Amino acid sequence: MATDYDEVRSDVKESQDRSLEALQSANAPDAQSVVRDLDESDALDDAITPGGEFVAEELIVQVIPQAEDEFTCYSCFLVRHRSQLARESNGRSYCIECEG
Repeated sequence: MATDYDEVRSDVKESQDRSLEALQSANAPDAQSVVRDLDESDALDDAITPGGEFVAEELIVQVIPQAEDEFTCYSCFLVRHRSQLARESNGRSYCIECEG
């Protein structure tokens, strides 16, 4: 008698059917509650730092405009004093560190 090795064994098939029935009968949460839980956890993540501390303050940074004796290096994009100007070409300024 020939044996079909591709056929699923009966004990494996019964086990698969039981696990499928168990999954179907399990109390799965509805989609609305999952979305609501995720939204609540995202709202809490905004105020927590990686160390787990709550931060409830805003950072205030004062932006000072570039002075007349300063330039922005076209290579490193740092604002430098005119004494650090290495060269200017085509309206672009380069600092000593980038040219060195």
